[in-house]
Amino acid sequence: MAPETHFPLSKPFKPDPAFVTWFIVDFILFGILIIACTVLPVLMSSPDVLIAMLLLFGIIVVFAIFAYWTKLYYESMWYELHEDEMRWKRGVWFRTTGIVPYNRITNLDLKQGPVMRWLNISTLSIQTAGYSGQAVPEIRIEAIEHAEELRELVRSLVRKSGSGAQNDGTGTSAPAPSPADVQPATGSMSTNLLMLDELKKIRLLLEQQNK
Repeated sequence: MAPETHFPLSKPFKPDPAFVTWFIVDFILFGILIIACTVLPVLMSSPDVLIAMLLLFGIIVVFAIFAYWTKLYYESMWYELHEDEMRWKRGVWFRTTGIVPYNRITNLDLKQGPVMRWLNISTLSIQTAGYSGQAVPEIRIEAIEHAEELRELVRSLVRKSGSGAQNDGTGTSAPAPSPADVQPATGSMSTNLLMLDELKKIRLLLEQQNK
């Protein structure tokens, strides 16, 4: 009998509802920083009640729009694990869907900021072979309460897929290529040597013409 898991295969799951709180709190903290750097200096240099009211009204409107958008964004998100691939979808105005085979996954990283630590949630960043070296991972499974369990589950599925880059950060490694799969690049090397010889001849001719 398979052990119980919070992330059963072939069944969509969503981030923790604390995702909405996390986004809003981060937005408020960012807004406070912006107000301290822009709005407060304006009010201090020109203490006009009308200007203060307009700025306050604008802040309230922006906050209300962001809170509503965050709720819609949360409702649009879902992830689904299968035996050989992972599927996901998100987006309010522009919907984004994706399918990632496990044999493309190279790194699994858990990230947790101060607000997320307070809410007991984490984000699982998944890097794939096509996104190696990129600052932004291909997939972020955000606001997960049982993130360690999810990482271990994905890690086991990556191992089961029989692939993954060597020293990929997931604890898996690709099988070493067989001698039949490794072809010496003799043709390419010969071509490079011929090109180098031609370049040397051209340089000699140019030097003789300049004398």
